[in-house]
Amino acid sequence: MTNDAMIINAFVFYIGLMMAIGVYYYRQTKNMSDYFLGNRRLGAWVTSLSAEASDMSGWMLMGVPGFAYLAGLNAGWIAVGIAIGTWANWQFVAARLRRYTELAGNALTLPEFLQNRYKDDSNLLRIVPAVFILIFFVLYTSSGFVSAGKLFETVFGLDFSVAIMLGAGSVVFYTLIGGFLAVSRTDFIQGVMMFFAILLVPICAAMSLGGFGETVTAISNYKASMFDPFLKPEGTTITLIEIISLMAWGIGYFGQPHILVRFMAIKSTAELPQATRIAMTWVILSLAAAVAVGMVGTVYLTTPLEGTDSEKVFLVMTNQLFPPIIAGVVLSAVLAAIMSTASSQLLVAASAFAQDFYKTLLRKDATQTELVWISRASVLIIASIAVYLGFNPDSFILDMVAYAWAGFGAAFGPALLMSLFWKRTTKIGVIAGIIVGGVTIIAWKNFAPFELYEIVPGFIFSLISIYIVSKLDKEPDKDILEIFDKVNESKI
Repeated sequence: MTNDAMIINAFVFYIGLMMAIGVYYYRQTKNMSDYFLGNRRLGAWVTSLSAEASDMSGWMLMGVPGFAYLAGLNAGWIAVGIAIGTWANWQFVAARLRRYTELAGNALTLPEFLQNRYKDDSNLLRIVPAVFILIFFVLYTSSGFVSAGKLFETVFGLDFSVAIMLGAGSVVFYTLIGGFLAVSRTDFIQGVMMFFAILLVPICAAMSLGGFGETVTAISNYKASMFDPFLKPEGTTITLIEIISLMAWGIGYFGQPHILVRFMAIKSTAELPQATRIAMTWVILSLAAAVAVGMVGTVYLTTPLEGTDSEKVFLVMTNQLFPPIIAGVVLSAVLAAIMSTASSQLLVAASAFAQDFYKTLLRKDATQTELVWISRASVLIIASIAVYLGFNPDSFILDMVAYAWAGFGAAFGPALLMSLFWKRTTKIGVIAGIIVGGVTIIAWKNFAPFELYEIVPGFIFSLISIYIVSKLDKEPDKDILEIFDKVNESKI
């Protein structure tokens, strides 16, 4: 059997397993609560690994190693920011969001929670968030399909357009069939695979170079600045604004719908302490290993990678390090990372269309079965647009993710935090914050007066808008304040 055939067999087995899970959970998907939240019955292990797998995606196995390949420990600032943001999200948001979404009319989506939280009869708190969800998730999902394209292009030498179609088709199938239960269970498997794959590659590469000491010496000899987090690849010193920009990835966590939905789906808040420990262990070790992959790759690979090809460092190292059958399993972890996030994003975007557009504006009396099928149709449409946007093979995965990440972080992060923690927040204040945050991201990205990651001004301006508009608005009704107080007392 040829090397390519053995790798293909490993891929086919993996994709077949994920699709089988999708078919199995198709039989258990009876209503919208099942399709979008798994009827709130996920345990600590599935919740934590599902959340992190859907979060990290191909950008952890390709984008971060590619950045570290070029910049060394300078890439570590992103990892530090992400680790802090992950911990804060689990520590401060998860339990309160789980309680609030159930007490606020058993909300299934983030826009539905906001509408129920403020008893909004105008539907603006469903429509406005849904617009930004669709805009930024199309781009986010496209980054996943670009990752898939680069994977199949590197491993099998396929044309990039064919490769991206193949990867997208796999993701769409089991998202289309199984919904949240399938996505969460496959995310659990994918989270385990990603964890061991990202640890295995730098360790094995270092051992093949003579051990960790010899590897560190080789990297230092190659370029001493690789071990200096304050030096950029070209040798200049990183500025405070650049450090803030890299670490600001962390504040994006508060507004990521595909991660927040995991908190809404956990069986009970009693499961959260264990889920937090599992998630943080996974995140810290995985991100450290992702940076290590890029740094070790500078001395392990004999042919330098340039430009966007730097994001293939994990793929190329895997192909050179392992025999084909093991390489196939490890590379399946990359596919796992891509599939886990893209499927979660497709599901949230589909829910935004079905629940927040179709049911709200077009068919208020739509049945549960009808909404499930509308959601599945929207998965196909959204995926098609994402594939079209991803056809450029020269796109940097990390850049595409950064833009979408900032969009969600600034549009929804302040709105969610203020809704959960500030009693005086009003509906009009939240709408203003979402619009200001989302528009600031788009404007800053295209017309920034100076180099600063757009999530920073977007997040700050959104918070200020919510505060000022809420203070100018009349106080929330008594029944809204009563539910807020119940959240603090609840033990759900």
